[in-house]
Amino acid sequence: MVRLTDDYLQDAAAFTKAGITVPKFDQAEVKQAAQEAPVWVHFGGGNLFRCFHAKLAQDLLDAGELQAGVIVAETYDDGVIEQAYKPYDNRVLQVVMDEAGNYDKTLIASVADAIYYNKANTDGWSKLKGIFEKKSLQFVTMSITEKGYALRDVNGDLTEAAQADIAGNPDDARTNMGAIARLLLARFNAGKLPIAMVSTDNFSENGKRFEEAILTIATGWEANGTVPAEFVDYLKNPKQVSFPWSMIDRITPNPAESVAKILKDSGFEDTNIIHTAKHTNIAPFGNTEVTNYLVIEDSFPNGRPALDKAGVILTDRDTVNDADQMKVTACLNPLHTGLAIFGSVLGYNSIAEEMTNPDLVALVKQVGYNEDLPVVKDPKIIDPKHFIDEVINKRLPNKNIPDTPQRIASDSSQKIPIRYGVTLKHYLDEGKSTSDLKAIPLIIAGWCRFLMAVKDDGTPFTPSFDPLLDKLQPYVENIKLGDAVDAHAVLKPILTNKQIFPTDLEAAGLTPKIEAYFTAMIAGKGAVAKTLHEVLGD
Repeated sequence: MVRLTDDYLQDAAAFTKAGITVPKFDQAEVKQAAQEAPVWVHFGGGNLFRCFHAKLAQDLLDAGELQAGVIVAETYDDGVIEQAYKPYDNRVLQVVMDEAGNYDKTLIASVADAIYYNKANTDGWSKLKGIFEKKSLQFVTMSITEKGYALRDVNGDLTEAAQADIAGNPDDARTNMGAIARLLLARFNAGKLPIAMVSTDNFSENGKRFEEAILTIATGWEANGTVPAEFVDYLKNPKQVSFPWSMIDRITPNPAESVAKILKDSGFEDTNIIHTAKHTNIAPFGNTEVTNYLVIEDSFPNGRPALDKAGVILTDRDTVNDADQMKVTACLNPLHTGLAIFGSVLGYNSIAEEMTNPDLVALVKQVGYNEDLPVVKDPKIIDPKHFIDEVINKRLPNKNIPDTPQRIASDSSQKIPIRYGVTLKHYLDEGKSTSDLKAIPLIIAGWCRFLMAVKDDGTPFTPSFDPLLDKLQPYVENIKLGDAVDAHAVLKPILTNKQIFPTDLEAAGLTPKIEAYFTAMIAGKGAVAKTLHEVLGD
């Protein structure tokens, strides 16, 4: 049996026997290099980073294109650092699983240091500031999820935490954006040192959102006389501080017990899944899929390693945006969300299992090929048709990716405006008829049915977390299956909510369809499956 902390250079044969590929570099050397001359800091120590970014860094270290390991900064969960990083010498076993059942295992040792970056942790608070004051630091990447950038509430007003950060001393910042702005202030004070701040979080125009959030804090500080105007100028100058846009794509679900068992049987010891006090699910291993894309705007004012040699596509901002729009609004995310909504209502616990249901396969084919593809812009660097083929034929049916509709269904109210609203806007802007659309209105109706928190068999379920759940559920929570309701009156407050549906569904001609589908899906037990088949079946 081998463990993560075993000497992979001296005991390489033991790892080979367990089917594990090991690094070509000495982890102690890349740790030392990062301490002396840091190059790359990553915010967010979760599963995506461990299975994707850390592997990119390892590939570059193996190839001699990077000398210093990545420094990870976790801003939310100290348990991640204390339970998943430190006991394992900051290592993780990446497990790549294909649809044929093959497991490709790699020991990742590219992390030089893991820091809990929070005001409450004095050592980490001081250490990361010192790292940002070093000239060698070239870039930051981020995977803190979309809500990690939030400074405003649902009404668009600054939250109390954001207001406190702006009014207070930068060294007392509590929000993620305030805490990161503090680091950029330290870098400014160290000599206006250049840096690239790369959001690799999975939402559109992520670099723009990141930049706007940092500037919200910084301009507030300037207005209060906390920082000089030159600091804001520094942040606004892309030759000093850039905020490149990116598109990232790799399905990385929570570590699974089924994978842990396979690893144990293969001779790997560290398979205990960790559930932190803050409800993060993490493990000494991470399970992920084969397919992956990372497209980044090539704007690095302090230089960068040869990221392209690790498979990153470097291009201009417009192309990044086109690739992101292709994925998020057409070729993957709308399909995923549709499966998540109906999977939850139909009682599925696996995305792959849903892909054995012909009507759900018809749903994702209809929305992808017939409704999204006709209006999506081809980014040229990735073929949209090929991308959807890959999603439907290889990625979603992959039983070795233990992903759940419940995970994907989280924050649906935040996803719907982008995943369906953008496509609807394209139809309206291009003067195309929406009369043949059926999957998009069916998914919207399905989401309204999802809000009832009742499965198709009539039993209750707990909906995935959504920041608007408490506001939206009261409109439908008293509806019982079989009730005769005025769907127009019931759904109007939801369907006219501009935060969720910025595109006017009535103007798009979809409201009557949505209401009709919803009415059909509450007709009784089994009505959701029946409606899916009637709308999409042969």
